[in-house]
Amino acid sequence: MTPTKPNKVMSLYKKVTSYPFGKHIFSKMVARMAPYFGTVHPYINELKVNRCECLIKKRKKVQNHIGTVHVIAICNGLEMAMGTMAEASIPAHLRWIPKGMSVDYTAKAGTDILCVAEVTPEQWQVGDMLVDVKAYDTNGVVVVQGHIKLWISEKPKKQS
Repeated sequence: MTPTKPNKVMSLYKKVTSYPFGKHIFSKMVARMAPYFGTVHPYINELKVNRCECLIKKRKKVQNHIGTVHVIAICNGLEMAMGTMAEASIPAHLRWIPKGMSVDYTAKAGTDILCVAEVTPEQWQVGDMLVDVKAYDTNGVVVVQGHIKLWISEKPKKQS
C-alpha cells in the first residue's frame, strides 16, 4: 500500500530539500535522530516512497587497514537508507522495528559508496519483511548486498 498523502518524514524531506543545501540539512537531521549514523557522515541522495539512496564518501575515518571502505561503515549506511525509507514509506496504521541484517561482501569498496534500500508497496504487511539493500561503488559495481529484516506490526489503537 502506498500512503495517500506524504507522511511527516516525506513531507519534511520535500520541504527541506526545496532550499539550497537542503539534502545536506536533511541528512544531518536524520543522522541526529540516530547519532551513530553520523559517524559515516551520510548524505541522503534520494528519497522516494519505498526507496532511499544514501551516499558515504570514502574518507580516512571509514577506511579499513587495506584502504577500502570498511564493511561496517557500509552496513551503517545501508541501515540509515533502510530506516529513512521505512519512516518515509510505511502506511500510517503500521510500525516497524529492525530484527536483523544479512549481507554478503561481493567486491572491494575502493570508492565512495551509494547505499540503497528498496521495497515494493505490497511488502508493507504485518509480519516479517525483508528490505533489499545494496551498496554500489562509483563504477556501479555491487560491493555489498543483502537484506534487513523488519518486524511490521499494527499500531496500537488509541484509548479515548
